[in-house]
Amino acid sequence: MSMRSTIALNAGILRAPRTGIGHYLAELATALDAERDLQLQFFNGWSWQRQLPSAPMPGYSRWSGLAKQWLPGAYRLRRLLEQQRFNAGLRHHPVALYHEPSLWPLAFDGPMVMTLHDLTHVHYPETQPADRLVEIERHAARSVQQAQRILVDSQFVAGEVAAYYAVDRDKIVVAPLGCAPRFHPRDERLLREPLQRLGLEPGKYLICVGTLEPRKNLQLALRAHERLPVSLRQRFPLVIVGMSGWRGDEFAELLQRGLAGGHVRLLGYQPDEVLAEVLAGARLLVFPSLYEGFGLPVLEAMASGIPVVLSGTASLPEVAGDSGIYVAPDDEAGCTEAIVQLIDDDRLWGSRRAAGLQRAKHFSWKNCAAITAGVYRQVMES
Repeated sequence: MSMRSTIALNAGILRAPRTGIGHYLAELATALDAERDLQLQFFNGWSWQRQLPSAPMPGYSRWSGLAKQWLPGAYRLRRLLEQQRFNAGLRHHPVALYHEPSLWPLAFDGPMVMTLHDLTHVHYPETQPADRLVEIERHAARSVQQAQRILVDSQFVAGEVAAYYAVDRDKIVVAPLGCAPRFHPRDERLLREPLQRLGLEPGKYLICVGTLEPRKNLQLALRAHERLPVSLRQRFPLVIVGMSGWRGDEFAELLQRGLAGGHVRLLGYQPDEVLAEVLAGARLLVFPSLYEGFGLPVLEAMASGIPVVLSGTASLPEVAGDSGIYVAPDDEAGCTEAIVQLIDDDRLWGSRRAAGLQRAKHFSWKNCAAITAGVYRQVMES
């Protein structure tokens, strides 16, 4: 029997509730199980384990927030501690390659692969606390040069990384994301009870998914929805699912007006299965984001059998192809019109739904894992 190569995967991000990169890490690691010549060792930020961390650390977000607030240089201090624990573990868990799933790899003497999901820290530095941004800028450029390969989610990000960091394009490999099996069309009868607990009715609401921050362009969704005729607005409330972000005050007035009027519902962060049910029960997804490295909610909506109204910016056309209805990210009237069409025209709704379901079949975590495993082998053999 041939020896299996051990890959170190930094899973520290799974200490916090899962959002984009956390979902990427969990789904990729699960799919990599099929690659029989590889075995994963997970570094959870403190210790090493053979199994993927299955749940966030209790109270992590609260304690992390307090540390950042009261401890000067908290990011750098935490990083030093993580590096010490990482180094100590390597003495007991020798690995052939280290994969960092975000833009801030730990120091490692052997071959290293990193995943760069987007350049949000470059385009929207305000999204990062100032001390974290300083650390990112200290490490990211050096890490990009040191990595043997850089995995990205889309051709769009590949071009950005090559241009911004002056990296040889051959060093960058596109591994499109996949969609978890929980995102699939669901029978309305089976959705009635779980949605009722949230005050929702299957097929009778619109949905926005994503952290509440300006980059997601929630203002456009809110304004476009506010332009709907009153009766339509009340029949199809706009449901917003996602964690609070930064500078929420930019659309606070719009949000408060919608909440007070009863035509906007704020669900906050929802567990994976609840999100999958809420997405499958919506009439459509509104996703007018200004900048995405991939746009996972778009793929998840298509796989769930709901049409998508989205902006044609950044990576989003790579995901939605010709199945989405595109609007300019500043076109309130155009967004309202697209929403009305998908509410009123069942034939259009059905054709966009079918096109989205077909398009979603082109993306899988199995494929993402196969490309990633191929990169591992290539780097280890070079």
